[in-house]
Amino acid sequence: MDEYVNPYKVYVSVTAEYSPEGTILPFSFVWENGHRYFIDKILDVRPAASLKAGGAGLRYTCIVQGKQTYLFFEDDRWFMERKET
Repeated sequence: MDEYVNPYKVYVSVTAEYSPEGTILPFSFVWENGHRYFIDKILDVRPAASLKAGGAGLRYTCIVQGKQTYLFFEDDRWFMERKET
């Protein structure tokens, strides 16, 4: 069975810390071009859906290089929304 592929959904590698309480704190991610971006600040974490890329999970509202972006943790995988296709 072929899985539906959404052009706005980008799976990324994430470096994160897992606390003894179960909290996940992402520090950086590797974008599809191979560049590692560091997360400057996490503003919010909440269960949410990605209306653009599809899927749902924990949505991290992050500041990366002065810009706000979303990082999603869904079914033990991390993804982000591609701005353009």
